Amino acid sequence: MYKLEKTILASVLCIGLAASQGFAQAPKKVTKPAATTKKTTLTAAKAAPSSNVLRNKLDSLSAAIGVSFSNSLTSQGISNINTDILTKTIQASLKGEKTTFSSEEANKFIGEYFQKLTEEKGAVVKIEGEKFLEENKKKTGVTTTESGLQYSVIKTGDGAKPTATDKVKTHYHGTLTNGTVFDSSVDRGEPVEFPVNGVIKGWTEALQLMPVGSKWKLYIPYSLAYGERAAGPQIPAYSALVFEVELLEIVK
Repeated sequence: MYKLEKTILASVLCIGLAASQGFAQAPKKVTKPAATTKKTTLTAAKAAPSSNVLRNKLDSLSAAIGVSFSNSLTSQGISNINTDILTKTIQASLKGEKTTFSSEEANKFIGEYFQKLTEEKGAVVKIEGEKFLEENKKKTGVTTTESGLQYSVIKTGDGAKPTATDKVKTHYHGTLTNGTVFDSSVDRGEPVEFPVNGVIKGWTEALQLMPVGSKWKLYIPYSLAYGERAAGPQIPAYSALVFEVELLEIVK
């Protein structure tokens, strides 16, 4: 969160500079002019100013920070920030005038705002996952364990069952409950080896129930997956997860 706040505050400065210096959009592609000297000269004259918008490295840095700032807000689901208030606040601050927030108050507000936003998004994801699992457990062939893990057997193997301290080789295909793929050794064409007790709780439990050679479909509640935290950009906090897992061997 601290890193995000620094990015936002730095980017705010970028917008202020852009406003005061009159940044323009990147030049559009110019349609090929007709073959007359007069029109060609006119087109070149119009195109010249826009080609020199970024006059030095500071201008380029400002533009780059602006892009980074915009992407940061978009990734947080914010697209309607009030740039008028933003620009006026920057200009007042640069002049040493009084602003609505002190630096400490601004950092505190930003932190609390994004924390609340994360919690609100997480609440939606949590409810969706719980509804999915509640309906899924009613399906024929789905078993629910005491922990809340759900699984269905696609294929039953005849090998040994691994223990928590064993290392195994598996193939897997992982999705969110809406079918979005976030990871797949199957798609990569390369199985993965790892300790049974070195993965999320849902996997650790399921693997110890699976004979080698088995292929199961796992439906894992968020509490047995990544819990209240996100796992990279593709797995939101509170996500229930779905995996097809094939236990290939116990690695000796």
